[in-house]
Amino acid sequence: MPHAYLPSDLDDALLIGRVWRPAPINGPSVIVVRRGEVVDITSTVATTADLFDRDDAVEIARHAPGESLGSVDALINASLDPSTHAMHLLAPCDVQAVKACGVTFAVSLLERVIEEHAGGDASKAQETRSMINELIGADLSKIKPGSEAAEKLKAELERRGAWSQYMEVGIGPDAEVFSKSQPMSSVGFGADVGLYPTSKWNNPEPEIVLAVNSAGTIVGATLGNDVNLRDIEGRSALLLGKAKDNNGSCSIGPFVRLFDGAFTLDTVREASVSLRIEGADDGFVLDGISHMREISRDPADLVAQTHGAHHQYPDGFMLFLGTMFSPIKDRDTPGGGFTHHLGDVVTISTPSLGAIVNTVRLSTEITPWTFGVRALYRNLAARGVLGST
Repeated sequence: MPHAYLPSDLDDALLIGRVWRPAPINGPSVIVVRRGEVVDITSTVATTADLFDRDDAVEIARHAPGESLGSVDALINASLDPSTHAMHLLAPCDVQAVKACGVTFAVSLLERVIEEHAGGDASKAQETRSMINELIGADLSKIKPGSEAAEKLKAELERRGAWSQYMEVGIGPDAEVFSKSQPMSSVGFGADVGLYPTSKWNNPEPEIVLAVNSAGTIVGATLGNDVNLRDIEGRSALLLGKAKDNNGSCSIGPFVRLFDGAFTLDTVREASVSLRIEGADDGFVLDGISHMREISRDPADLVAQTHGAHHQYPDGFMLFLGTMFSPIKDRDTPGGGFTHHLGDVVTISTPSLGAIVNTVRLSTEITPWTFGVRALYRNLAARGVLGST
């Protein structure tokens, strides 16, 4: 059912997205969903980055004139069918930078330390996990990053020879913020996500993603999959770029929900994000849930560590807030933990934002990324909408 992928309060949600429109347009359009109807508002705002910079973004979402493109249910169904060349959803961001925060939850922090100590070898994960848990002997979720208690724990772990670079960003004063993918490279609802071909230990990372404008103001939120290659990053943190930024390794969507009186940053703070993985070849099913109230750093603090006097983003940015969910359920061998199989269907959901669903393939075998920023502006210029701001 298409409505399963939409916010539970659809009629009250201000949903902004992007669609690929086939010939004669052959390019992307900015859309808004109004009471189940998809409306193209590209004649008012050429990009979502332009919209998010507008002081009247909420009013534009509610009232800007545009072309009706049919029902959102039909759009969802078309986006789930890769064999069709009909109009379909894209990632709801365009020229914005795509940034991500790491190890913002205690559970994911422990799993990163385990990856490091296991050297990216999945067969050593369970043994390493037991050793780390015994050695730390503390509930990291109760440790506030940068606090006096965190500094005392750091000193003790250093004394024991167990300190880690992941501990530094997990409980130290500075958050890990990295570039997840390039502007225009994120894939959207229904698309394939890609694994680097040499990776043998990997997993999805279900996260909430904030939409932030050029002034550093958080204007809305959506869902994302920060596809993670545990073996590659586990070998060396210096391989983070290789592990995180590949063709199709970043999915965002289905829509950005703008903040208004009914949906705010506090809604994000209280959200629970569900993950479901369904194997195509082995009947494997894994369900998990992350609670944003367990995050170690407030979303507003993560934005402030990304944008400010030290770093500006003139086109705005999307910010993944991190995940607490690192699946460890055995799949192929006892003690071997979880890794993807090709064909896995990954669904990430929360009631206020709906759900994004993607299928796992190899990054070398999915549709190549060819439509970048220059292609976007050539297309918009040919359509005569570049004056839209």
